[in-house]
Amino acid sequence: MEIDGIGETKACQILASFELARRYFGKKDVRITFPSDVLPFVRDISDKRQEHFVCLALNGANEVIGNRVVTVGLLNSNQVHPREVFSDAIVDRAASIILVHNHPSGDTEPSQEDIAITKRLVEAGELLGIKIHDHVIVSKKGYTSMKERGVI
Repeated sequence: MEIDGIGETKACQILASFELARRYFGKKDVRITFPSDVLPFVRDISDKRQEHFVCLALNGANEVIGNRVVTVGLLNSNQVHPREVFSDAIVDRAASIILVHNHPSGDTEPSQEDIAITKRLVEAGELLGIKIHDHVIVSKKGYTSMKERGVI
């Protein structure tokens, strides 16, 4: 209100907008319940020209505690190794993870390679005690959940 032209009403509006932004962007305890809940965390990879493989680390209440790009591949393939997928989840002390990768082609149908690596990672997660809740494939056109498809 010390600035010319800013009265009590305008000052309250400005403070309210800062508080709203803090609550919106500062929200850390985001619980994943449905595959669509993952999309805001990986929106930036849906239109990439290369495959990006992302791991969302979750605590025991299914709240996101980490979101990291594990690997960046080629136009239509990506090499993923359990060591890279689980290393950050172990450091984060994650109870579970959700795997996400994009298909630059726009087709979110899981390939045979996608299904094979998912099964391999599920087995590795069982050994480590870190459950894989889902593997979601995203593109500009939508997403496909392997859990909903019965792969996991």
